[in-house]
Amino acid sequence: MGKALIIGAGGVASVVVAKCCQNAEVFEEICIASRTKEKCDALKAKWDGGKTKITTARVDADKVDELVALIQKEKPDIVINVALPYQDLTIMDACLATKVDYVDTANYEPPDTAKFEYKWQWAYREKFKEAGITALLGSGFDPGVTGVFSAYAMKHEFDEINYIDILDANAGDHGYPFATNFNPEINIREVSAKGSYIEDGRWVETEPMEIKRVYNFPEIGEKDMYLLHHEELESLALNIKGIKRIRFFMTFSQSYLTHLKCLENVGMTSIEPIDFEGKQIVPLQFLKAVLPDPASLGPRTKGKTNIGCIFRGKKDGRDKTYYLYNVCDHEECYKEVGSQAISYTTGVPAMIGAMMVMTGKWKKPGVYNIEEFDPDPFMDALNRFGLPWQESHHPDLVE
Repeated sequence: MGKALIIGAGGVASVVVAKCCQNAEVFEEICIASRTKEKCDALKAKWDGGKTKITTARVDADKVDELVALIQKEKPDIVINVALPYQDLTIMDACLATKVDYVDTANYEPPDTAKFEYKWQWAYREKFKEAGITALLGSGFDPGVTGVFSAYAMKHEFDEINYIDILDANAGDHGYPFATNFNPEINIREVSAKGSYIEDGRWVETEPMEIKRVYNFPEIGEKDMYLLHHEELESLALNIKGIKRIRFFMTFSQSYLTHLKCLENVGMTSIEPIDFEGKQIVPLQFLKAVLPDPASLGPRTKGKTNIGCIFRGKKDGRDKTYYLYNVCDHEECYKEVGSQAISYTTGVPAMIGAMMVMTGKWKKPGVYNIEEFDPDPFMDALNRFGLPWQESHHPDLVE
């Protein structure tokens, strides 16, 4: 079928590579590129030998000219961006310059402020349309599968959806006193930012971790969860018919929150540069350097994740509730691809999103969020590639 250029070589990229290789009829060739070519070579060594041809390259994803040169050399059909959210715009610029389709898993975030929203990427809509190429935004799990779940619920279960609660639970235990399951810098910025949700068409802001609920998750039991700001709320509020309120909740253990509070109190989570022995350093970037690498958590992590959406709305004039979710086992993921479930649940949908665009099922010039396409082929692919979904028509609701 074609060739993908995968930018990034961390935990999520490792899963994307594995899944592309499992899907060799679509991904005949892949090139893995990152600032550290050794990491790309390690991934090639791990997954080489199948039907998919793998090459590697070095690229600084902050530099448009380097990205353009690489795309021109490799001639991919699609670029899968699993680098950092700060690099979304440079990679989109390079795709525009070379007229190549684009997929990412998280929306753009400026390096100097923990403010992630879609306005920067939505500003590319006309340019991508004119270039005749597709940009698929947020093809991870949340955002990503949560948007596909919403589109599926809208298509098959509801006439209108009034309330969505997105619940992200990780009951995994890695044995460390404190570690983050994905990039520490992104994770801590996300968690220490103010929370927010959408109600009646406007954002309602909360203090960090101010709103807590306890929910009994299928297969993993009762967990404390906290309301966070999350990017898919912004696009779902526009794209799903009838929305009155959307909220996002994520589970955290008391130990995690206690450690995080201590680190915040001593200034280690700050993104403001400070002078240290004549050098400028960013405390959060230093903290990232001393914390365990999320990619190293795979062999240590036991337990499961449960991520899904609870919908309330109307069908044929009657009130209706519906819950779509996936349960993923950390140890099973590690056995299959050598990564824990957090990387797995992001990497699998990234490959599927790229496959949807490459096979023409979701090919449309412009910039789109994932819920703007037909969810059915994506839902089928989730079952096929390791993220089977479950449903309940009588779920417990979040108060």
